[in-house]
Amino acid sequence: MATMYSNDDLRLIANTIRGLAMDGVQKAKSGHPGMPMGMADVASVLFMKHLVHCPTQPDWANRDRFVLSAGHGSMLLYSLLHLTGYDLPLSELQQFRQWNSKTPGHPEAGHTAGVETTTGPLGQGCGNAVGMALAEQMLAARFNTPAYPLVDHRTWVIAGDGDMMEGLSHEAFSLAGHLGLNKLVVFYDSNRITIEGSTDLAYHDQVKRRFQGYRWNVLEIDGHDYDQIDKAIRRAMHEKQRPTIIICTTHIAHGSPNKHDTSEAHGAPLGDDEVKASKRNLGLPENDLFHVPPRVRDLFGTRLKALQRKAVAWDRLFSRYATDHADQAAQWQAAMDNRLPENLESVLPVFDPAKSMATRSASGKVIQALADAIPSFVGGSADLAPSTMTMMDKYPSVKPGSFAGRNLHFGVREHAMGAIMNGMALHKGFRVFGATFFVFADYCRPAVRLAAIMKLPVIYVFTHDSFYVGEDGPTHEPVEQLASLRCIPGMTVIRPADPTETAAAWIAALKHREGPTALLFTRQNLNVLDRSVYPPASNVERGAYTLWQSGTGTPDVMILASGSEVEISLQAAKELAAECNVRVVSMPSWELFERQPESYRAEVLPTACRRRLAVEAGCSMGWARYIGTEGRTLCMDHFGASAPYKVLAEQFGYTAANVAAIVRDMRKL
Repeated sequence: MATMYSNDDLRLIANTIRGLAMDGVQKAKSGHPGMPMGMADVASVLFMKHLVHCPTQPDWANRDRFVLSAGHGSMLLYSLLHLTGYDLPLSELQQFRQWNSKTPGHPEAGHTAGVETTTGPLGQGCGNAVGMALAEQMLAARFNTPAYPLVDHRTWVIAGDGDMMEGLSHEAFSLAGHLGLNKLVVFYDSNRITIEGSTDLAYHDQVKRRFQGYRWNVLEIDGHDYDQIDKAIRRAMHEKQRPTIIICTTHIAHGSPNKHDTSEAHGAPLGDDEVKASKRNLGLPENDLFHVPPRVRDLFGTRLKALQRKAVAWDRLFSRYATDHADQAAQWQAAMDNRLPENLESVLPVFDPAKSMATRSASGKVIQALADAIPSFVGGSADLAPSTMTMMDKYPSVKPGSFAGRNLHFGVREHAMGAIMNGMALHKGFRVFGATFFVFADYCRPAVRLAAIMKLPVIYVFTHDSFYVGEDGPTHEPVEQLASLRCIPGMTVIRPADPTETAAAWIAALKHREGPTALLFTRQNLNVLDRSVYPPASNVERGAYTLWQSGTGTPDVMILASGSEVEISLQAAKELAAECNVRVVSMPSWELFERQPESYRAEVLPTACRRRLAVEAGCSMGWARYIGTEGRTLCMDHFGASAPYKVLAEQFGYTAANVAAIVRDMRKL
């Protein structure tokens, strides 16, 4: 990898990127040309001299990860992916932001080869990158030996002024400094321009001091000086204790005679005349759209061959590793493929029907069993492990200088937790969960949404799932959160009714590999359903099932419930058994239920039964699809209150007697 590139070569590459970015945005009549033009010099040095990846083997496990957190500058990334040799032909750059193209407005992981994560919402890439760097350190601690440095790569980030303003970057970078993730390098594109104008309008942070306070290695350079860029990167690569931020003083739309250093260049095409003037200024043919000089093709072709040799050498290393360390190699492959052990259900704890238990406590017991069975299973909480019951008791914590543990401590950083989980899932090698109180799902929602967009199999453990939190009051009692998660496309929400359903919910979450899963658990104790009397808890995987019915055939009334409300619904149904044929449906997951065949759904919720009552300690939004126009709800369409939870249940009507009374009233109609 010792190939030398002159500054003239690097300048030609950078100017080629500027031309591609201008042309792509101009043809699309929308986009952000300024940032790609401003960071083209930094990117050219990084990609030509330091970034280790393999465009013809984009999923190579030991590749460096490059994260464009400032995702609005996507034409920078697309230009680089095209030039370096990924499966992104020039025709795709010419279809920037168009229907069905591989070059959407913001980078999308899984859509375009070489895009490591979906970015655009500022700050998210910062958190993702911390997760990737953390995963690298944790894998290295597990699998590397002195003779086999199997895991040895870096995570590189380009972040802008907007990323630095977002609170998520503060959370994530603070944790990265604490952990000492020295293979994380952030290029801060300090161009001092936002959409509204100069950053002086709202931003005067002393970024150097901020990152020194985070315990980062801080470097400052002219982002257009190739020698300074190269020297700073080399210094960052030699840092052994701290992550590095390279503060790059740049000019937005560098090369544009009239629009550099202006907010106009941030998020709008430069205009045909300015594009031509810029090309003349940069020495590019002004009428040749999407021009790539032959010299640039040759330079990237040479670089590609060197990178391919790197990947081949690693493949050979792994082959020798598999011979000398067969068990570890098998564990590596299982982790990378996200494979689960066979008969995982057999390791689950058995719950005694004679002993009530909070589902958060049941979940804690399940986590202990899963930790023993799945070596790649890791997770933690936002400083709430004793309350969320998520500490893996037999295993150490991940901490500075010690990355072999299984327990992650995110601190009081819910948003960073979500974004870091996404980064770890994208990196691969771990099945990760993160925990907090359900009401604080709002704090990590942007990362949750992106997990759904990227179809990442992360698991959220949300405890204290309703007004039954009690004395802590309405600030800590989730009401609207359940509906808000259910409305995210691709999100699977499971709210189990008892400890046995809790264990089954964990199995369902682990089996689901095409998107995130939220597990909702109670603070208060619930009775354990005796599965020798009631149907198996494995029915959770079907989303809803008939738990109990007083008679046979089509019921007169159905009570649909999830979570803690299944218990009072069952009690009410048994009180009503002498009066009518009543069915109780445990409905822990709408999403899992909707994936079932229509025949099964009709069996559980027969259309002939139109008297339906939904009972759930969350807002009623969405229940209409299951109860119809003649149904009713016992739901929380108001905030909670501070009082012992049994008092709240009585005041809010969450009692078996009230459920029975509502059913009787429905039967009068």
